Amino acid sequence: MEQLIKLVTEKVGISETQAKQSVETVMGFLKDKMPAGIGSQVESFMKNQSTSNSNDTGDGLVDKLNNLLRNKK
Repeated sequence: MEQLIKLVTEKVGISETQAKQSVETVMGFLKDKMPAGIGSQVESFMKNQSTSNSNDTGDGLVDKLNNLLRNKK
């Protein structure tokens, strides 16, 4: 999740605190709207994403979001 917060900070030009609040707000919204169980899995994945970079193959959710945002320029 830290990578996503950093990405939002860089792309949108807001403070890290604001980016963290934004990401947490979106995560809460998605968790509430997803079917039971799936929202928790997404939240768990996002929280663990920043600790699982040692075997990063570029296929994670944050990498895909990075690529998406880069292509929007």
